[in-house]
Amino acid sequence: MKLVKATETEIQQFIAQHVAWSVEDNKLHCQYVFNDFIEAFSFMTKVALIAESLNHHPEWCNSYKQVAINLITHEVGGISERDFELARNIQVMTDAKY
Repeated sequence: MKLVKATETEIQQFIAQHVAWSVEDNKLHCQYVFNDFIEAFSFMTKVALIAESLNHHPEWCNSYKQVAINLITHEVGGISERDFELARNIQVMTDAKY
């Protein structure tokens, strides 16, 4: 599958269906707040395993119990289906667990 940059319409449709996500600096963005650092780090570990299985890795930041995630496909210079797929997987996990 050839990677292509998502259209603005595709991005807005994704955001409408996945309200936890937004667009910041031309990247999909989501922020989570957990009960403590252990819960935040556990979440990051689970996301890391998903990301590795998809061979698509997030830009992220952890500060104590907060985790911010940014998704972008550098090969296309913007958001692609790879980002949507990883975001959907993260959303499914968080909906089930958190």
